Amino acid sequence: MSRRVETRFPYGHLTDDAGASADPVLVEIVQGSLASVEMEVETAIARTSRSPMIRDAHDFRAGIHDRLLRKLTGRSYSALVHPVARDFPIEQMREGDVFFHNDVYRSEGGIGHLPDLCVTVPVFSDGRVVAFVQAFGHHDDIGGAVPGSMPSHATSVFEEGLMVPPIRLWDAGVPNRAALTIMTRNSRMPESLAADLDAECSACLMGARRLGELFDRYGVATVESCFDAILERTTQTYRREILSKIPVGSWTWEDYAEHDGVEEPMLHTQRITLTRTAADDPDGERLVLDFDGTGPQAKGPINHVGDASDGVFLKKWLAPILRNLADTPERMAELDVNEGIVPLIEMRFPEPGTLLTPVFPAPTNARTFVILRLLGVLAGVVAKAVDGRMPADQETIRYTGVYGEDLDGRPYLMREVLGGGSGGRYYADGEDTIHVVPDSRNLPTEFTEARFPFRVESLSLAVDSGGAGQYRGGLGYEKQIRMLEDGHFMSIADRSILACWGVRGGKAGAPFQVTIDPGGPHEREVDALADAEPVRAGEVIRIRTTGGGGWGDPLERDPALVVRDVLWHKVSPQAALADYGVVLAGDSFDADATAAERASRPPRGEAFFDRGPGYARLSGGAAHAEVDVR
Repeated sequence: MSRRVETRFPYGHLTDDAGASADPVLVEIVQGSLASVEMEVETAIARTSRSPMIRDAHDFRAGIHDRLLRKLTGRSYSALVHPVARDFPIEQMREGDVFFHNDVYRSEGGIGHLPDLCVTVPVFSDGRVVAFVQAFGHHDDIGGAVPGSMPSHATSVFEEGLMVPPIRLWDAGVPNRAALTIMTRNSRMPESLAADLDAECSACLMGARRLGELFDRYGVATVESCFDAILERTTQTYRREILSKIPVGSWTWEDYAEHDGVEEPMLHTQRITLTRTAADDPDGERLVLDFDGTGPQAKGPINHVGDASDGVFLKKWLAPILRNLADTPERMAELDVNEGIVPLIEMRFPEPGTLLTPVFPAPTNARTFVILRLLGVLAGVVAKAVDGRMPADQETIRYTGVYGEDLDGRPYLMREVLGGGSGGRYYADGEDTIHVVPDSRNLPTEFTEARFPFRVESLSLAVDSGGAGQYRGGLGYEKQIRMLEDGHFMSIADRSILACWGVRGGKAGAPFQVTIDPGGPHEREVDALADAEPVRAGEVIRIRTTGGGGWGDPLERDPALVVRDVLWHKVSPQAALADYGVVLAGDSFDADATAAERASRPPRGEAFFDRGPGYARLSGGAAHAEVDVR
């Protein structure tokens, strides 16, 4: 039985006419100013932070919100102001205040795991709060059972680190030294944590000053009218250009996380029933996402608290998938995802106790297995509705790293977010080695070799990792690291059994894989969820990340493109024949032999999706799920 979860902060407008009377030119100026302030905040954090995860990998986000807590900017996702406004009345806030929180269960759905630390600064004009500037990022260590605060075998959130509900970290410009001392004392990397927090607080305070200047220049009423106009334009654009592409009706699809770190690998179901309502529906024209059928809360840390505050964070998190329905890729890139999409999506959640509605103190540090999988579930269910005119499945975020003592005997921790391939599309191949976190990146080799006791022997594309298709999936990374000192390898990753699915005849991509000492006397595969795998000095760690799923029948791919991929070392000669039916002839192909080879292949089955061979292992032998057939 699904349910509608009420929000403490219903969607509303700042002006009586929802910004209809705003000067269109001024709306553009205000929108550009918001984007500029947000980018300035992120630039300041990147330049003044200390940890590799924030400074180099760029795993953080800024956001600007109005006094109704609505997100105004659309270049990236951000956390929520809701928990701060819930615990601290807006009328009692003062200039120079900085609020802090990382408590997953007290974040109204905006924080997914404890290493994500969030700072929020109110913006003032004429003595009252008119907006908020916020930043949150993934920090090196906030305590808990293992370095990095992401224990893969956690069974309780208490094992994952220090929980801080919303607090006033700076009071009218004065830092709360006691709170800062408590947080740094609980971290294995106290200096990095202190420096990162200082960078984020200072950057947000700077952003609040910049935004205050906008109100001073044009006046509160005028700027707020522009805010309403910006969000209303998003609502109308998505209704006109995106919802119109989905026919009225209902469709169901599901996908799975493969393991939770505690129990044996199994299918942890995430299901969406998508309903597109008609324009004359009593509650309006919208998309209804019903998560009923999602699997029970996991014992391990893959749960995500998604049902807080009407799922308002989850709406903005999932909405970028809908942009794939835009008329062109160029138009897709122009569409912002801000609070304006919230009225167009209704969410219905299962009862408490599921992967998406966990009950405190269920662990959540690997919640990416759920929240990122839901992006693919939404893409899949929309694909059923629009005859596959959606991308195949793409990479999901994973954390890999090593820790131990460096050559001088000092403790170190290196973690990296390595991307993978995106899915093939109905008009183009997928992209290679994308990072699903916007603007994030792998760590530079020069930096890591100078700071940590290992050598990066190679970083390349993983050959044959992209799913075969008329349009091939993008390739993942292959990275090889040779340890110079004994240490430990850690990994928080999935898609090591279940691959990124292909659609409309496209094949699944290659799964995630870690091999230690490949070709050596101690060669061994490492589980994708690992806290402390010992690695000897001199051994190589080989990491291969996921390839995206393919789109369309591989036998319909232009043979010349297959030859090109072989020459570019994206597809092996063996896969050219096995997956695409292309018979190579030197640096070209034999047209007659290729045609005969393709004609001899049996027709593809009835399944609209291909999940790869790993699905049969976890499903008891089934080749595909019932929902995979249109």
